[in-house]
Amino acid sequence: MNKNFLLVTNCCTTSKHLLRRTLVLSVTMSSIILFLFITATQAQLLKNKTEFTKADTLRGSLNENRNWWNVLRYDITVKPNIEKKEIEGEVLLSAVATKRGKVLQLDLQQPLIIDSIINKGNFFSRRNGEATSTIQIHESYQFTQKDNIVLVELKETKTNGDRFNFRIYYHGKPIEAKTPPWDGGWIWKKDKNDNPFVSVAVQGLGASAWFPCKDHQSDEPDNGASLTIIVPDTLVAVGNGKLIATKEFPNTQLKSFKWQVKNPINNYCIIPYIGKYVNFSDTLMGEKGVLDINYWILDYNIEKAKKQFTQVKPMLHAFEYWFGAYPFYEDGYQLVEAPHLGMEHQSAIAYGNQYKNGYLGKDRSGNTGWGLKWDFIIVHESGHEWFGNNITSKDVADIWIHEAFTTYSETLFTEFYYGKQAGNEYNYGQRKNILNDKPIIGIYDVNKEGSSDMYDKGSNMIHSIRHAINDDIVFRNILRGLNKKFYHKTVTTQEIENYINKQADFNFQKIFNQYLRTTQIPILVFKVSEDEKQVFMQYKNCVQGFNLPVWLNKNTLKIIFDENSKSSTIAITENTINEIKNLEKLYYIKVEREK
Repeated sequence: MNKNFLLVTNCCTTSKHLLRRTLVLSVTMSSIILFLFITATQAQLLKNKTEFTKADTLRGSLNENRNWWNVLRYDITVKPNIEKKEIEGEVLLSAVATKRGKVLQLDLQQPLIIDSIINKGNFFSRRNGEATSTIQIHESYQFTQKDNIVLVELKETKTNGDRFNFRIYYHGKPIEAKTPPWDGGWIWKKDKNDNPFVSVAVQGLGASAWFPCKDHQSDEPDNGASLTIIVPDTLVAVGNGKLIATKEFPNTQLKSFKWQVKNPINNYCIIPYIGKYVNFSDTLMGEKGVLDINYWILDYNIEKAKKQFTQVKPMLHAFEYWFGAYPFYEDGYQLVEAPHLGMEHQSAIAYGNQYKNGYLGKDRSGNTGWGLKWDFIIVHESGHEWFGNNITSKDVADIWIHEAFTTYSETLFTEFYYGKQAGNEYNYGQRKNILNDKPIIGIYDVNKEGSSDMYDKGSNMIHSIRHAINDDIVFRNILRGLNKKFYHKTVTTQEIENYINKQADFNFQKIFNQYLRTTQIPILVFKVSEDEKQVFMQYKNCVQGFNLPVWLNKNTLKIIFDENSKSSTIAITENTINEIKNLEKLYYIKVEREK
């Protein structure tokens, strides 16, 4: 180890091993596997599992070592050794107790190793409320690391309201992503000029694949986070939020870049990007004032980026119209070229769509053509700033909240610029991607998401509810209201369902149950009376009481299916039969005529 690459700290020793006195500072896209039903947004969905282990429960649940404390802030320093594909790091974790507790669970995935956990800081001696002297404290905590869990024993029991922090030193060879973003880990690649092009993608796998944390979606750091990345001084390191400091280390050929977000952020969104980056910037006059926009591009792609990224401001305007103000004005908006296809990293969106419209040049809405009018990664991953980053599901089982609404943002963007009919056609075209293989909602408390249908089927569910409401002012207010009520919060499916039901003044619970909790496609069966003056309609292949309203006669006739009745009857007018047949283009149902 080159001693010039050491940053001296003041750690102590333990009986197990010498605690580190230093934090080490030494420092072509591969083929992407595509399946018909997988998109860039379906990042890192875990393998189908029907049996779960204690490890799954430890990761997915708020057990007794997790439920008594909340994270306030992460201050992360990471130094990758690019040649060896290893990292060393330090995390200052600040927390607050919500009830009594002394032992806490951290998460860090093998083969990464904790070197030491210390409490280092200043203790102020006080008399009559005034500080009289300062004593530097330096304590090491006992901890046990087994598998992917680290149990830490504090020096004293904490009670509600107690604040505390500690520093964690760690190192090792992190999990390497083989086909990012569909699997997780560090991405060690080269750009076309053979320069290092490095990043991380860990949605699904979890942030504990590269730094120690409380790896549960329900606990976002209330006071944000900082990320300091130490790299060779020939490279640039980009993180979330805004760059607040750079530092050169004499005689080391190393440089650090310190980034900070002021807003709460989900662990999996905190990401380093390393490469031969250049930067250009812009501003948006948005709903909350001036939004800073920054683009970080590999140096040889600057002209392509300046052309392709003109789509960003129109996208932001469209989404502010539908969803409300961009949720992270304090941290700005960044689009960062990445060594993988794309990911919704908060305030630092990963971009790898090869500067093409569509999804790698393809239309995800079938042959409608609307999906080739705009860049899929810019639109979809940025939509996650509202649904996924602003509103975050507490449990991975409810991650449909992120993906269904964000996939629907594609329909809304298309409609905003090309008209409602274009939006309807785009949404209908998404159905080719639906599998109906298993329910959209996953299994709770074991870190298990549901079907990949959370994307396109979820989008079609929302479109169906929108048409059932049949009032775009009400619907838009629901979308904006969700982002206001749950601003920077974590939520459950029930909270989202209850909010929509209340604001729409209609109980959509049976509709949610149908699309989120079953794999059945509702069938609207209609039968014409012998005198051809009436038509009888009823739903089949659905949950008991399924009551999705539909509208006929150019949206002037609402067909109501009471939860307690099985059919509805209406009089036939000139175009009634054709309108009934066309319902399946606006609602995610099948329509069949009974002879």
